Amino acid sequence: MDRPANPFSLHGKRILVTGASSGIGQQIAMACASMGAQLLITGRHGQRLADTLAMLPGEGHQSLAADLTHADDLAALTAQADPLHGLAHAAGISRLVPLRMLKPAHLHEMFAHNTYAPILLIQQLTAARKLLPQASIVLITALASHAGPIASTAYAASKAALLGASRSMAQDLARQGIRVNCIAPGYVQTAMLEQLSQGGANLQERVHEAPLGIGQPQDIAYATVFHLSDACRSINCSYFMVDGGISIPMQL
Repeated sequence: MDRPANPFSLHGKRILVTGASSGIGQQIAMACASMGAQLLITGRHGQRLADTLAMLPGEGHQSLAADLTHADDLAALTAQADPLHGLAHAAGISRLVPLRMLKPAHLHEMFAHNTYAPILLIQQLTAARKLLPQASIVLITALASHAGPIASTAYAASKAALLGASRSMAQDLARQGIRVNCIAPGYVQTAMLEQLSQGGANLQERVHEAPLGIGQPQDIAYATVFHLSDACRSINCSYFMVDGGISIPMQL
């Protein structure tokens, strides 16, 4: 099959973006729409999701407020999704909890949002044949899955588990030409990062260790567009770090 004139274009593609009500997910939605994609966006916060929908360039976009840890919401999202050329999963949560204060409820919460929800979403989309052959799945993981920052045992574990799951799913879905890749942001200027800082984390010291400085949501969005596009059609099961170089001394 010949490549399109612009292999980076998303024109004519239908993309589902989760976590689109704020931060990285919202920026991914904006970038995908700007590149010509028709979107179904979802997030837990209805009004903020509506605000994102109103900002999207182009026509024919849809939204559905949903909490992907709820089975009924997951089923409703799967039912509403037209056959998809791509999925960008940016939904997730983070909270600093020192090991000495770790409770089973916190572990369950992190894994429910960051691991189980994306796995079950992909499982339901594939079972319902909502992912077209040659579709691209992009999972926003985190550098924490390898680096393991302080007070992030549950968060790092949930993201590392998603990375492991993505590699297995990539093998399973390759038979249909569907590729599964992970993008791992470092520190990105979002409301989530600000909340972590307000929670007592001394992140500025770590941020200054990044040779290229703190990232912006559009940095992750542009990498996501590439992985959703036909320019990435031969890349599968990859772990792509967008971290301003903070991982260089970590030798990851």
